Order: sequence, then C-alpha cells, then structure tokens
Amino acid sequence: MFNSLKFKVILFGFIFTFFSSFGQSYFLGLFNSSIRETLSITHGQFGTIYASATLCSSLLLIWVGKKIDDVNIFKFAFLVIILLSFSCFFFSKISSVLLLFVAIFLMRFSGQGLMSHTASTTISRYFTKTRGKALSISWFGLSSAEFIMPVLMVYLLTIISWQNLWLIFSITVLIFLPIVSFSLIKNLNLDSRESKDENIKDEEIKQWKRIEVIKDYRFYIISLNMLAMPWIFTGFAVFQSFVQTSKGWGPYTIAQSFMSYSIFSVLTLFLSGYLIDKFTSRKLLIFMNIPLLLSSIVLFFFDTPFIAFVFLGLVGISNGFANILGSSTWAELYGVKHIGSIKALTTALMVFATAFGTALYGFLIDIGFTIEEIVAVSGTYISISLILLFLIRKKLNPVII
Repeated sequence: MFNSLKFKVILFGFIFTFFSSFGQSYFLGLFNSSIRETLSITHGQFGTIYASATLCSSLLLIWVGKKIDDVNIFKFAFLVIILLSFSCFFFSKISSVLLLFVAIFLMRFSGQGLMSHTASTTISRYFTKTRGKALSISWFGLSSAEFIMPVLMVYLLTIISWQNLWLIFSITVLIFLPIVSFSLIKNLNLDSRESKDENIKDEEIKQWKRIEVIKDYRFYIISLNMLAMPWIFTGFAVFQSFVQTSKGWGPYTIAQSFMSYSIFSVLTLFLSGYLIDKFTSRKLLIFMNIPLLLSSIVLFFFDTPFIAFVFLGLVGISNGFANILGSSTWAELYGVKHIGSIKALTTALMVFATAFGTALYGFLIDIGFTIEEIVAVSGTYISISLILLFLIRKKLNPVII
C-alpha cells in the first residue's frame, strides 16, 4: 500500500497543502500585530498592502499556474519549493512598507497560490473514480496545519522573534520538501492516468479550454459561490485581533477556536469526499455555503467566547466542502485535459478574492464599521450567490461529445 503510486500522490498532496499554510491568510494573520507594531502601521494600511500584494500575485498566477500542463510535475514542484523557501527568507527581512508588500506578494504567490495549485491539480488529474476521496485526504494536510499552527505560533512568538521564526520556516522548506517530492512523484506521468468516468459510460466529456470556460455563464455563478469562503474567511483571519477586541474575547480565544474549525473541516473533508464520489460535486455545490451563512448569523447575534468555537466550527464545515469542491467541480464540468490552465484561473480568482476581503475588511474597520455590520455585508453576499446557484442547479452537467 505504502509503495503504491496512488498512496504517494495523495501523500504528496497532503504535504504540499500542509506547507501551503505559510502563504495562507489564517497563518499570516497570526503575525499581523507583530508586523504592524514593527512598522507602526494601522489595520487599514496593513489591509491595503496585503490586498494589493495578493492581487498582484493572483494576476501572475494565471500565467504561471497554467505551465503545470506543459512541464514535468516534479520539475514544477521543485521550482515552487525553491520559491517558497526564498519567500520565507525574504519575509524574515521585512523592515519597511515596501518590503512588506514584496514579502506578502511572494508568500501569497508561492504559498497559497502555487503550493495549493500544484497539490490540487496533481490530484485532480491523477484520480478519476475516487477523485473526491483523494482530494479529501490531500486537503487534510491544510486542515491539520490549521489545527496545529495557530496555538503553536502564538506560543512560539512568546519565545522566538517573528523574524527568526520565518528563517526557520525557510530552512525547513528547503531541506524537507525536495526530499518529499523526489521520493513521491519523480516519475509521475499525469497524462497516463486519464480515464473515463463510469457515470458517463462510453461517452466522453468535452475537454474545455480556458478560453471556452470564461465564456460559460455557469463558471461565473459557481465562482461567486466558490469565492465566498476565501474573501470572508480571509478578512476574519487577517483581522482576527480586531474581532477579538470587538467581542471582548481573551488573547487565546480565536487561536484555540481554530481547533474547532480544523476538527469540523476535517470531518467534512472526509464526508464530502465520499459524497462527491457517490453523488457528484455538482449536486453538493448548493449545500457548500449554508454553514458559512449560519456562521455569519451566529457572529452577528452573539458575543460570548464560546461563540468563537461555534462560528469557526460552522466555517470549518463550509471550508471542508469548499476545499474539495473547488477542485473536483471544475474537473467534472470541464474535463481534466486542460485542468491545470483552468485551475490556474480559479486559483487566481480565489487569491484575488482574499485580496478583496482583506481590503474590504480593512476599509470598513477604518471607517468605523462594527464587526456585526461587517458580518451583515458578508451574509448578504452569501445569500445572493446561493440564490443564483439555486436558479441554475439543473444546468450543471458536463457537455457530452
């Protein structure tokens, strides 16, 4: 089992999603206060820099991400690893607003962008009949990190400077990840694994090119729903100190409640993997953001510290669905031949959404919005996107040729 190629591909995805954490908003948000204190900048200024850098990274990702369709996956992964290690090193050297912009750009591009893109594209193309289960195990890597990292980082920041922590991250990536990639996917040939979906029988799904996808109205409605989690949760993660202060919670409340988020995210990951293989991603899409909508309602009406665990638990459920559906839906609907190019676009949109969320939260905080008013804005967006998806639910079938 442990020597099988399937196991190696899944383990590769697991490790890469785990290490994508270095560029994820929940992780970078843990350093928000330390960086703002070092540079003497406000929430709004940090949010603007974060959003601008993230936006730039998303634009570059559209071009770089599609290269995964054209080159050996091991070579692509190795280059991503080198870039991530350098990005962590650069992050440790932040001493000005300009360097902060470049550092965030590099971390968002290499970490959240390319690391997760490499993992999900590899899994989506290699697996067909068990794609849902494979993706769920792969994305368990990120959920594991979300369970472990917040409390660990809060503790480490009390004994190690944030700059030295990022140097440690850089060295760890540079030593560990090349060994992992060489051991697991050196000889992987993605094209050899493409096979017909048993639900389609002898017919074949149309293999959409990216230029065709962007002309399909379904792509935009699905994307509206896919992007809800990135921009809403990123805003919360980056400005978690603001939420904590607004609600009167203790300094460890949100860090501890991330465990609730991780537990429910993991449970949903495995459940959604089974459900996707049984019912398809297209039929599950409508349920993805309902827990996220409920989380907004909970945070709007309640203030007790326990609500942080309920809120993040509900967010974790939606996140568990979103991580899998964000890869499997596109493969089901548009085929896998050009999935790298399509995923580069959707990943870039996801990164752009995180930029939007950060900028919006920072702006609303600076002009005096309360957390309850910000949550109301989020809930309105979720409701509108859900209604639009409901209206096209019967049209979410692949084109058969």
